[in-house]
Amino acid sequence: MSRAVLQPSQQKLAEKLTILNDRGVGMLTRLYNIKKACGDPKAKPSYLIDKNLESAVKFIVRKFPAVETRNNNDHVCELLNTIDACQVFFDITVNFDLTKNYLDLIITYTTLMILLSRIEERKAIIGLYNYAHEMTHGASDREYPRLGQMIVDYENPLKKMMEEFVPHSKSLSDALISLQMVYPRRNLSADQWRNAQLLSLISAPSTMLNPAQSDTMPCEYLSLDAMEKWIIFGFILCHGILNSDATALNLWKLALQSSSCLALFRDEVFHIHKAAEDLFVNIRGYNKRINDIRECKEAAVSHAGSMHRERRKFLRSALKELATVLSDQPGLLGPKALFVFMALSFARDEIIWLLRHADNMPKKSADDFIDKHIAELIFYMEELRAHVRKYGPVMQRYYVQYLSGFDAVVLNELVQNLSVCPEDESIIMSSFVNTMTSLSVKQVEDGEVFDFRGMRLDWFRLQAYTSVSKASLGLADHRELGKMMNTIIFHTKMVDSLVEMLVETSDLSIFCFYSRAFEKMFQQCLELPSQSRYSIAFPLLCTHFMSCTHELCPEERHHIGDRSLSLCNMFLDEMAKQARNLITDICTEQCTLSDQLLPKHCAKTISQAVNKKSKKQTGKKGEPEREKPGVESMRKNRLVVTNLDKLHTALSELCFSINYVPNMVVWEHTFTPREYLTSHLEIRFTKSIVGMTMYNQATQEIAKPSELLTSVRAYMTVLQSIENYVQIDITRVFNNVLLQQTQHLDSHGEPTITSLYTNWYLETLLRQVSNGHIAYFPAMKAFVNLPTENELTFNAEEYSDISEMRALSELLGPYGMKFLSESLMWHISSQVAELKKLVVENVEVLTQMRTSFDKPDQMAALFKRLSSVDSVLKRMTIIGVILSFRSLAQEALRDVLSYHIPFLVSSIEDFKDHIPRETDMKVAMNVYELSSAAGLPCEIDPALVVALSSQKSENISPEEEYKIACLLMVFVAVSLPTLASNVMSQYSPAIEGHCNNIHCLAKAINQIAAALFTIHKGSIEDRLKEFLALASSSLLKIGQETDKTTTRNRESVYLLLDMIVQESPFLTMDLLESCFPYVLLRNAYHAVYKQSVTCSA
Repeated sequence: MSRAVLQPSQQKLAEKLTILNDRGVGMLTRLYNIKKACGDPKAKPSYLIDKNLESAVKFIVRKFPAVETRNNNDHVCELLNTIDACQVFFDITVNFDLTKNYLDLIITYTTLMILLSRIEERKAIIGLYNYAHEMTHGASDREYPRLGQMIVDYENPLKKMMEEFVPHSKSLSDALISLQMVYPRRNLSADQWRNAQLLSLISAPSTMLNPAQSDTMPCEYLSLDAMEKWIIFGFILCHGILNSDATALNLWKLALQSSSCLALFRDEVFHIHKAAEDLFVNIRGYNKRINDIRECKEAAVSHAGSMHRERRKFLRSALKELATVLSDQPGLLGPKALFVFMALSFARDEIIWLLRHADNMPKKSADDFIDKHIAELIFYMEELRAHVRKYGPVMQRYYVQYLSGFDAVVLNELVQNLSVCPEDESIIMSSFVNTMTSLSVKQVEDGEVFDFRGMRLDWFRLQAYTSVSKASLGLADHRELGKMMNTIIFHTKMVDSLVEMLVETSDLSIFCFYSRAFEKMFQQCLELPSQSRYSIAFPLLCTHFMSCTHELCPEERHHIGDRSLSLCNMFLDEMAKQARNLITDICTEQCTLSDQLLPKHCAKTISQAVNKKSKKQTGKKGEPEREKPGVESMRKNRLVVTNLDKLHTALSELCFSINYVPNMVVWEHTFTPREYLTSHLEIRFTKSIVGMTMYNQATQEIAKPSELLTSVRAYMTVLQSIENYVQIDITRVFNNVLLQQTQHLDSHGEPTITSLYTNWYLETLLRQVSNGHIAYFPAMKAFVNLPTENELTFNAEEYSDISEMRALSELLGPYGMKFLSESLMWHISSQVAELKKLVVENVEVLTQMRTSFDKPDQMAALFKRLSSVDSVLKRMTIIGVILSFRSLAQEALRDVLSYHIPFLVSSIEDFKDHIPRETDMKVAMNVYELSSAAGLPCEIDPALVVALSSQKSENISPEEEYKIACLLMVFVAVSLPTLASNVMSQYSPAIEGHCNNIHCLAKAINQIAAALFTIHKGSIEDRLKEFLALASSSLLKIGQETDKTTTRNRESVYLLLDMIVQESPFLTMDLLESCFPYVLLRNAYHAVYKQSVTCSA
């Protein structure tokens, strides 16, 4: 080869190495995807599994290849030959970029051949492609002969390459032996690291501000994993040097003792000891090397696991210290940046080592390959990465000043002192100095984007020019220049390539291809309370995944992107679930403690106190005294840890992780960990509230509203405390959940407490009232059980007294109470519909009675013709009971709202109280609707008006509807006297009502009349006057009866008139006096009170 051809500037070694290495990684990516597709039955190409093509594929494989010629030259071989011919000098500590790229090229080439040989269907795929090409284009692909022969030749790739690399042994061995200054220093034990106080910023406080310096700057953070691949594969390819050079042999043995397998590419591993032994076994005179391999294998199996375990243990504490100091003093990132990237690189090497050995571990020392604290190490890596990203401008300021104020001066002196400096080299060096001298801090402050890639490429070129044997300026003779330039290149990277440096030193995208191990590590992290605070490291790792993609294989971007999204989503979801479960357990404990303070539990304490006072002996002497609520808070020893303490500790650890980052971006998708927790808390809070009602559809049992309210408040207190751990808006959770609980169904279509309590009060409590088992006691403002043969499973008073109704109002709120009212009105409207049918049946008689109320004989005759009198009174009583229950609910709602929003309620009251009588009914109804929503009583019930308005029939004219409404009032009025014959109609002064609930008729008559005549635009006052005239006339008639059976409770029924007038905003006592003598009412009250006293006696 002529000297002209060997001019270094013409060979473009730097450019070729850069391009071929990048291309090699791209080809590896494509081959990896082909191998995985062929190995996965679901992803395997259809033509390889098609039964119809099976015989054709076998024929093609048998005849493969169909040619016998092969051009053995390709770009890699050509470049390697050029490098040999130029006798390039390699030293990792001097021309770092050239040596690293050269070794990377060889390892990439080797990996390509090995990976290709592992694709079992390679012959079938290539052969089928060629036949398809022939059928389409009429000729074979022109590259097919070379490729086909290469596939055959490289059946055993390493054996073939050992033959191929004989001419390259000198260059390769020189490059590898230069690692003797770097690799042994990096491959130390944890004790040696500890004794040297490696990575510690505080071990020497006096030098803390001094910049971290090294003659081999880029070698300090060079991947140990990469070096081991260079050494093991490199010395296999040039194995002859192992017999002649002790340094080479020591390097090789040290690498063999460190691992059982190497990472070829992603999750493809290479079992080094077996492969090396198989290669050397057929070489004469290599028995000694085979023994070395076996000894190294034994050492790796016995000691490598524990050595790496101790390293990870050391790195956890070292990285924690480093991250803590830098978070407190981020300015140290300037002088100590090298420490950060060394720490990241060391930790990354150990994590990758563990990952690839986890599936290939020896059974004897399995514990060394299971690290339950790996999350902590990854977390501190992520913390350091975050510091670098956050304080990038700090580092830029520092190194811009370093480059312009120190590096430029030193380099200029070095260049000036060079004995020989050719023109080309001089121009490049001068450009370096000028570039650095022109830098200023103002550029950083102005946000200028720096780009030193050109400068770094020029240095790479200069290494190539000055490393060939005939170079005028030999880098081998000017090592100080090389070391200085390597330091300067590191400093430039601190200014413009921080993100790239983070990828180079701490990229853990390999986890993408170890999904099972990745998920297992995550589960172990969550299961160990002390490690759960580091669980955020796993979703953060998903942000790395896209860095492993390559532009030569764009189709895998979607696959890897989807995997990163699904894993990140799964991790965050699991973390939120775990936190939710802990919170739920704490809530359960707190609800139990809160339950102990319920009034029902104080009965025993009061009983014991009373008995003690009266000196009565109760129970057995040995009976232990019951613990009082709050005893759990009395601590005699701080070492005693309760279950609640453990839960709080575990929760604080996990919440630290959830709160660690506000959001993270994975493949252009933003994830917010706190939102996962918020959504899970909403779902669980919803389920818990409904669950705490303890509703049993079979037995119709349900929790008392006051007890549920106590539990909900205890639950909410715990949830509010979550804001102390993690920055979430718990008020938003309360608003979302509690607002949904005021509706019939929640957002998931599940029943709410509103629907459960509405159904229970309607279908259980009020149904038992209709059956005569429960009565409404106005004096107590509650429904009370009546003594019956079949005892009810619940005590009505415990569900309907003032405190319970207020608790119900607190739980359901105005919306829920409105739904309850609407449901009650629906039941009333169905009763009114039935009443109207009864009116229609008796329309003729009622019409006559309406006009004959002053003719007693005629009225008596007409009354006998009426049918379903009892049914009318019973249905009206049911309506009255429902309305009485609603009035309790409305009063409770008013009390609750007056406490929460007193000014708003008082404003609504003013609106209602000052409506002029002449106001348009539509306007008045709007005000009534507002008032009703606030729990205020109205002259006309808007909910009842709406419910009854929906009953309008298309077949009946408005006039007819109005007539039926009037006759309904007539029917009720003339039916009242029949109540006197009922034994249960006796008035009880103690309850201020009747045991058969007929006192509820007063509310029913007034509200039904007001609603019906509002709908039909009639005069409510006139109709009620008519009702009063008919009712009083009918009741006066029974005063003349002599039959004791029909008049046994005459006085009790008289009182209904007084109740109706008192309940009505439209009637007055004067009006009643004109129809019914007040003396009769006074005598009636006297009689019933007297009768009550007699019965009590």
